[in-house]
Amino acid sequence: MNNIFRNLAIWLVICLVLMTVFNQFNQRPSNAASSAMDYSQFLADAREGRFARVVIEDGREGRILTATTRDGKRVLTNAPMDLWLVSDLLKYGVQIEAKQEEAPSFLMNILINWFPMLLLIGVWLFFMRQMQGGGKGAFSFGKSRAKMMNEDQNVVTFADVAGCDEAKEEVQELVDFLRDPSKFQKLGGRIPKGVLMVGSPGTGKTLLAKAIAGEAKVPFFSISGSDFVEMFVGVGAARVRDMFENAKKQAPCIVFIDEIDAVGRHRGAGLGGGNDEREQTLNQLLVEMDGFEGQTSIIVIAATNRPDILDPALLRPGRFDRQVVVPLPDIRGREQILLVHMRKIPLHDDVKADIIARGTPGFSGADLANLVNEAALFAARSNKRLVDMEDFERAKDKIMMGAERRSMVMDEDERRNTAYHESGHAVVAKLVPKSDPVHKVTIIPRGRALGLTMQLPEQDRYCHDKEYLLSRIAILFGGRIAEELFMNQMTTGAANDFERATQMARDMVTRYGMSEMGVMVYGENEGEVFLGRSVTQHQSVSEATLQKVDAEIRRIIDQQYTLARQLLEANRDKVEVMAQTLLEWETIDAEQINDIMAGKAPKPPKAAASPAAKEGEDIPPPSAAPSGGKPGAPDDAPAVA
Repeated sequence: MNNIFRNLAIWLVICLVLMTVFNQFNQRPSNAASSAMDYSQFLADAREGRFARVVIEDGREGRILTATTRDGKRVLTNAPMDLWLVSDLLKYGVQIEAKQEEAPSFLMNILINWFPMLLLIGVWLFFMRQMQGGGKGAFSFGKSRAKMMNEDQNVVTFADVAGCDEAKEEVQELVDFLRDPSKFQKLGGRIPKGVLMVGSPGTGKTLLAKAIAGEAKVPFFSISGSDFVEMFVGVGAARVRDMFENAKKQAPCIVFIDEIDAVGRHRGAGLGGGNDEREQTLNQLLVEMDGFEGQTSIIVIAATNRPDILDPALLRPGRFDRQVVVPLPDIRGREQILLVHMRKIPLHDDVKADIIARGTPGFSGADLANLVNEAALFAARSNKRLVDMEDFERAKDKIMMGAERRSMVMDEDERRNTAYHESGHAVVAKLVPKSDPVHKVTIIPRGRALGLTMQLPEQDRYCHDKEYLLSRIAILFGGRIAEELFMNQMTTGAANDFERATQMARDMVTRYGMSEMGVMVYGENEGEVFLGRSVTQHQSVSEATLQKVDAEIRRIIDQQYTLARQLLEANRDKVEVMAQTLLEWETIDAEQINDIMAGKAPKPPKAAASPAAKEGEDIPPPSAAPSGGKPGAPDDAPAVA
């Protein structure tokens, strides 16, 4: 809205200036006390001696005569080019005064002659600045938008980077080279010109690049890959040239290109063909990286989370010939990252970073920073002076399961159904083999779900076996089976559970080779459109084979559904106790769940739960929240049912 008002104000000022100038140019001499008269009548009155004085003035439209009668009245008329006018007036005894039109000043002449051109230039400059998006000027299309931080401004060092010790070791020699290039050059060694950092979003690739520059005490140029792409062909290539020219003046230095996949995609691949501007920019980047002299101490660092779509020319030796993987941190790395971020907030003595790290598998560095920030916000809302462990637990629940929606009004029957549904998930999870421990069960609506059963692995997992996946399928069916056994009804709350269970079984058959169909891959790798290799990875499967695949998926699903039903029928008392406990306390933790499974009375919670929700409006089905981690992924996040 502010930009709209600003543009309207600018155009309003331009219109007012134009109106003022045109009115000034078109202004005619006027005299309020003068009355107009025809020229013939003027001559007749002059002949009769009625005028005592006449002022003759040359105007833009001819002569202007201002006559004063003998009784003091003033008369105005326009006269043609009459050669005998002056002699006739003198003959009639009229006093004559002549006035010459004032010549415009030098500045006025310039304004009159050049104002339209200056106005056009000003409007053109205004629009060019708008198209530049508030850039440095109308003539800065080819200028680099890289932001430079000198060694005094960059205070980030390796002490501020945690959770990626292997990556820091790989880039340590870059720091040594920037500090003392001759150490490597005198032995004939060649430091990599480009380093490509690969990792999931939020793992700290940009922070690690800043730390390299901070440790080496060299300037740091930072730019995003999208800053090279412009609507005009050739602008991106010009910006690449300008960026490297500026970097050579500041050598030794580091040039960091974030999200390089925006400009470095595989040429000629993808939907709709190539993009001329992007490909020209990529070509110029390749040429510039080849153009480094052997003594030029410039290191280009790029970051991406999609290395599979980069052009192969970027990854060959001499360009980005070293790839540094910045993975999601393990439990020790998460603890180190938490300690780095916890230095900024006041902590209670009960806060244990190692315990928080064990409860946050799959969290990236950015997620952990957000966790610490959310904990500080919870403490501030409660007017606490220190951030304690309870605040971190609430922050972890909010990030993993979503914010609580206590304002949602639920019908008592739906609360009971949700309680049995989540109890079914939890009881099956405690009874099947190789299942992750149940961390918390709640029927408080969070995010899109009305209730949640959270499981946290005891340690980081990097792959899953067949028994674990079968147990996950059985756990997903526990919610619907509990509804059937204890509520004698079926609701839409299990829709997401069925979808995830079916997809898991399909992957076991078609991708993982965990079925009687053998180890052949029957599914296609869908979703990867932009590939550095051939896109057509189609695999023909006969109709008979597809029927066998469907039959095998059905067998796995039916087998685990039957197993989950048998477990719940054999442990009806535990499901009843857990559901009643949830209806009373709304949330139970791992200690209370273990008491229920051991046949003991659960211990009351430390903080009393809020009163039960009252009757209200329709809501989404239970367990509609998205799954935490994808089985088979390198780092598995907590499972949420």
